[in-house]
Amino acid sequence: MGNSAGTIYFGQVSETPLGNLWLACSEMGLVAVEWDSSREKALANLNRRLKGTLEENPRRLALAASQLREYLDGNRKQFNIQIDWSLLRPFQREVLLATYAIPYGQTTTYGDLAQQLGRLRSARAVGRAEATNPMPIVIPCHRVLGADGKLRGYGGGLDIKKWLLKIEGAVLA
Repeated sequence: MGNSAGTIYFGQVSETPLGNLWLACSEMGLVAVEWDSSREKALANLNRRLKGTLEENPRRLALAASQLREYLDGNRKQFNIQIDWSLLRPFQREVLLATYAIPYGQTTTYGDLAQQLGRLRSARAVGRAEATNPMPIVIPCHRVLGADGKLRGYGGGLDIKKWLLKIEGAVLA
């Protein structure tokens, strides 16, 4: 993410079933969901990745925060918030847009995603793009599995990946 993002607004979604989450958005939409971490750590991550001016403004994130909370409580199947895709590298954007389209409760594999993108030998590159997903949960990289249908790495840990798939009713191998 080399581009400067201008002003980045951030806020916390506290006490979710997954702990505290930090959200950040640009003028164009959501740019980050940070896992349970201290304010200092979350801001350092945002600063490193987004190279913008950080400003605390939970009001700008109220819709994203409430939709995230509804999803984690099992009351929302789809997010309909603005996402700022412009800060992603082209290949990562391509992979994460395809990931964003994976329906609630369904899964795919890194290889199938690579094939869907017409990049047959790119399963590992797809995995790397998923591993650097700046908006986990909203861009549901937890729905992407290994070729054997098993859970593979997840930024929040495999227990969280399994929990997210479980609340969606996804069937695991």
